[in-house]
Amino acid sequence: MDHLYEKTKQTKNIFKGKVIQLRVDEVELPDGKSSTREIIKHPGAVAVIPVTREGKLVLVRQFRKALEKVIVEIPAGKLEQDEDPLDCAKRELEEETGYKSADLHFVISFYTSPGFADEIIHLYFTDTLQAGVVNTDEDEFLDVIEVSIEEAEKMIDDQIIHDAKTAYAVQFLKMRELIKK
Repeated sequence: MDHLYEKTKQTKNIFKGKVIQLRVDEVELPDGKSSTREIIKHPGAVAVIPVTREGKLVLVRQFRKALEKVIVEIPAGKLEQDEDPLDCAKRELEEETGYKSADLHFVISFYTSPGFADEIIHLYFTDTLQAGVVNTDEDEFLDVIEVSIEEAEKMIDDQIIHDAKTAYAVQFLKMRELIKK
């Protein structure tokens, strides 16, 4: 597969923020020609598929500035430096929903936008929730809602759920139900 790799010739750091870094790389393509790549560096994130005893999916509704709209998502958050993804998942679940779980199961890790970003999300599942207290970040405003899988599917159709991690979570739950039957 060496014939597919690009060699970085030069890197220019453009921006370093609280969540992301942006750089532009000049690369040598496999055919010897040059090109540029705009790359976003991200520390990674976690997301949790939390299901209540009644079989409801716990979601958060929040405004996303990049989209200029409110969408509904599974609870998720950015990894802190050197933080274990499982610890982060437990923290984010409680901060955003008020629920705790000592029994989170790893599902998958995936890249969100590999064409220009290195963000990876580690996805966990739990159906053993205990009530706790919502404790969001000071700049985070959200509503917690609980929906059936059918309601979540309708939210996807209506583009209320409009992100890949949450759509994946709904499909995961549907497949889980099919396997149980």
